[in-house]
Amino acid sequence: MFKRHKSSAPSKDLLKSGLFDEQLFYKTFIKDIKHAKSSILIESPFMTERKALQFARLFKSMSRRGVVIRVNTRNPRHHDRFLEVQAWKALYILRDCGVKVRTYNDLRHRKLSIIDDEVLWEGSLNILSQNNSKEIMRRSESGTLCKQMLKFTKANNWF
Repeated sequence: MFKRHKSSAPSKDLLKSGLFDEQLFYKTFIKDIKHAKSSILIESPFMTERKALQFARLFKSMSRRGVVIRVNTRNPRHHDRFLEVQAWKALYILRDCGVKVRTYNDLRHRKLSIIDDEVLWEGSLNILSQNNSKEIMRRSESGTLCKQMLKFTKANNWF
């Protein structure tokens, strides 16, 4: 019924975290992206043209540096008409910047990001669409928690 994953991580590795609201999130998240060396994974069920354009230059720069950027999102056809158009526009903008975008039909609603398998962002904020809503995100520096999240969500399984 319920899927649970036990962690064998030492407690010290689990305690390197902080909470961010929608006001503070993007400044720190962008800093993390700029420091990425190899990979950025984002799961955002909703995407908008506005947010894609905000990230376009940065993603293009990181992609040119060899950082692999992947976005997992809902199939745009699973949104109402307005959000569907926004999702398609965002998808094309991101792909033009070198981002690998994969759409899913499973109505996923997860909001997370993993950077270099060392920094985990998780919470309620849609990274590629957030606008006026009140949100929370937790930032953890833990390779163990990143591995745990990837194993639990299978967010890294691209076939």
